[in-house]
Amino acid sequence: MNKLFTATLAIFILLLAAGFFIFNSYIYQEKQADPATVLDYKNATYVISNQVVALENGFAESELAPNSASTVITRYFGNELFKDLNDDGRDDVVFLLTQETGGSGRFFYVVAALNTENGYVGSQALLLGDRITPQTTESGPGKQIIVNFVERGPEDPMTAPPSTGKSLHLILDPQSMQFGEVVADFEGETDPKVMTLTMKSWVWQQALYNDGKEIIPETKDAFTLTFSDAHTVLIATDCNTASGSYIVKNNTIEFSEFRTTRMYCEGSQESEFLKLLQEAQSFHFTGRGELIFDLKFDSGIVRFR
Repeated sequence: MNKLFTATLAIFILLLAAGFFIFNSYIYQEKQADPATVLDYKNATYVISNQVVALENGFAESELAPNSASTVITRYFGNELFKDLNDDGRDDVVFLLTQETGGSGRFFYVVAALNTENGYVGSQALLLGDRITPQTTESGPGKQIIVNFVERGPEDPMTAPPSTGKSLHLILDPQSMQFGEVVADFEGETDPKVMTLTMKSWVWQQALYNDGKEIIPETKDAFTLTFSDAHTVLIATDCNTASGSYIVKNNTIEFSEFRTTRMYCEGSQESEFLKLLQEAQSFHFTGRGELIFDLKFDSGIVRFR
């Protein structure tokens, strides 16, 4: 009888131990993340000037161009804001990145990362400026995000310290993963007299020739111009990034010395866009907050917002 009881007890203990082991193994497996899951926004992937940048512990390094000795270094900067940006009940995050391309510039970008069931998903980056002084990133009304920083005045050289405060009110579109600037009833609210080329990044909207021909970018918000006070311009297209020089006299403008990366993209409108810039002769601003290039020989206009 004692032997039977002892044997039964031993079997029970073995079954209990086996069950405990199986249960703990199950819990352990459930806690393990899918290798593809991004658990930290500092390790997510973002798009900067149409180039995919995969951060690793808040850092990324890549060639400026194929077979180039120069590198592009992207770094996490900070100024996080945690806020639900897509109404899924999870706090997402907005923060700043910097990028250096081998020259003296240090470009600041704002990005977002959505906190999804499968990990963090990074957004497209919005350029704030070159060698600015970031201040705070705040929560605004509704889904708005307010990015505060200090930049140089329109007439200040790049050697001057930033001295002009600026606040951008932004909303992230969760579908396109792009930021849009919030401007209420834009019509008539902007004074063209105080607008400058360097006040923001300009997004190409349309080219309209006097003979009725119209060119519209097929990729929305892909073509941008970012002017610096040092008479250089950063250019983003639907395929490559580029840089160049510009000269302004009164309201005339002339672009030169375009340098582009050399990625090939079938169906790209890059060559058309760069040709439009080379044909630009003068510029002016409108009360709708637009930058207008007047083309040579009074042949048409190119519109930016």
